[in-house]
Amino acid sequence: MKPCLPQDHRLSIGPFLYVFPGDESAYGPDIHAAHQQAFETVSNHLDGEALVFVAELTSRAIRTDDLTDKVAVYGRAGVPIYLLLDMQEQQSTVFWTPSVAGYESHCTQPFGEALHIPKPFDCTLDTTGFRAPEGPAKKNPAP
Repeated sequence: MKPCLPQDHRLSIGPFLYVFPGDESAYGPDIHAAHQQAFETVSNHLDGEALVFVAELTSRAIRTDDLTDKVAVYGRAGVPIYLLLDMQEQQSTVFWTPSVAGYESHCTQPFGEALHIPKPFDCTLDTTGFRAPEGPAKKNPAP
């Protein structure tokens, strides 16, 4: 994604917490991009409306939030692109066209298939190597 970033934007991973005006929600996305001016602060609380890209990798504990609440909040805040990597279903979904109701458009592809990321990125994400992390090894029960 980094080569597709709009000019003067920065791609980052935590530890930032984005707050959303008019919403009680605050999220710390797994991967995020915003104009570099958004990071010119000593606070780790940033303006959610500065985001241009968010990517979340689901986990069993917060998967429902990633699929519902965050779609609504990021869309209402006007985040142009929300990429959801569903590790449980092994598929990726890109949401775009933010609106007051969330997002108006989305496309889902299984891991291993290319996924087009719309403008302002306008690039293709190769998900060939994507896969859910291995769970803890199961021990064989004693005979």
